[in-house]
Amino acid sequence: MRRQIDGLAMLARDVIKEDPLTGAMFAFINARRNKLKILVWERNGFILWYKRLERHRFHWPRNGDAVLTLSGVELNRLIDGYDVWMKPHEALHFSVLG
Repeated sequence: MRRQIDGLAMLARDVIKEDPLTGAMFAFINARRNKLKILVWERNGFILWYKRLERHRFHWPRNGDAVLTLSGVELNRLIDGYDVWMKPHEALHFSVLG
């Protein structure tokens, strides 16, 4: 989590292959999953949000270098501590026997 705005923008461009100037939000997490940085371009400059958890960890996919898209609601849930990647129970379909 040593990278600041320029380093994170470079990661977005070179590793994630997305233009950091589009206004999309890019979330980065440390190995211990207790620190989260969110980078976004807004009109004339970057905004960098940083959250450090004192006792808990953020839920994050375990598949390494994940590139995922989240809705605004999912992003808020992630920041609040919910596991937004948790899969729901499988849907069951019943038929009525006559």
